[in-house]
Amino acid sequence: MNEQLSKLELTNDRKKAQDEVSRYLITIKGIITGRSEELAGVAGDSQPDQIAQLAHEVYNTDCLLLLIQNLAQIEFDARKIVGLLFSSLLKRKIVNRSPTIDYLLQKPQILILLMHGPENPEISINTGSMLREAVRYEQIAKYILADSSFWKYFDYCEYGSFEISTEAFLTLSDLLTTHKLVASDFFNRNLEKFIERINKLIMSPNYVTKRQSVKLLSQLILDKPNYNLMTTYVNSAHNLKLIMILLGDKSKNIQYESFNVFKIFIANPRKSKSIVDILTKNRDRLLSFLREFTNDRKDDDLFLVERNFVIEQIESLPKLVQLQGFHEKDSSAEHQSMSGETKATAPITKSNYNSSKILSYSQQ
Repeated sequence: MNEQLSKLELTNDRKKAQDEVSRYLITIKGIITGRSEELAGVAGDSQPDQIAQLAHEVYNTDCLLLLIQNLAQIEFDARKIVGLLFSSLLKRKIVNRSPTIDYLLQKPQILILLMHGPENPEISINTGSMLREAVRYEQIAKYILADSSFWKYFDYCEYGSFEISTEAFLTLSDLLTTHKLVASDFFNRNLEKFIERINKLIMSPNYVTKRQSVKLLSQLILDKPNYNLMTTYVNSAHNLKLIMILLGDKSKNIQYESFNVFKIFIANPRKSKSIVDILTKNRDRLLSFLREFTNDRKDDDLFLVERNFVIEQIESLPKLVQLQGFHEKDSSAEHQSMSGETKATAPITKSNYNSSKILSYSQQ
């Protein structure tokens, strides 16, 4: 098959080469599914034996690398079989070892090609599906998060077509949520850069990107291993301003998702002066807004508890003369002198992070 793959770039032989590659891949599909007519009668060749032989050939001939390199050149149905082959090889285990994981880490070109898949709309769904299959394995996720190409996914989410941005966001989300400790280590190494990039996404003019990004952000800062991400994010006055702007978004869905981030700012008992200044300056407007906030969720007991908690904390702030609306960008009031203390709450520390009254770990 490798010979036919090499002919795909040749105009004269392309169609013939495509047909040959498809024929080989149909045979491979038969081996994987146990429906290979050509090999069904071969004595001593059980399906596991055939799959083992197939895997051996793929590893030794770099067939998988060539298939990924030429994915856009082969026929539509053949691409699906490449995905099936990739998935089947990933699931192969010899005792406790995963030979395909070892192979991919030795041949990272395959992973890099898959990571750049969103740049080719014709194959982005195929490459995205394969990459997410690989990300299920911790070693692969760790490798991808350490590669500079990972950061391109923030651009793919924002600037691609609907299909590309959706695929890219699914991959981005899986990378940051599947393996908690790997993701936590990534955040600890890249806090400033990650916050800068996720903030850009949550302010995207694209509704879907904005909503998905705010939801992902709330999920990430509520994950216990991401304690450093949470404390860093909620100690920033700039971040608070962005979330308050989103609270005033015309979409109720985005308002709700942003509330799940806003409540963490409120739950933080060690708010910086700049955070307290902003909240105090907007105290009355926030209270007016929150009391009417998502009244359509009256049957959501958890939300009502959290909303009431937030209202109580804001009510405990000193009342000042209101000068500006809470989504105003002007920050002159941030340096006003403050009197009074916020209502005391138990500090959010690593030991009690999971049980803090305002924090919910159920997936919304």
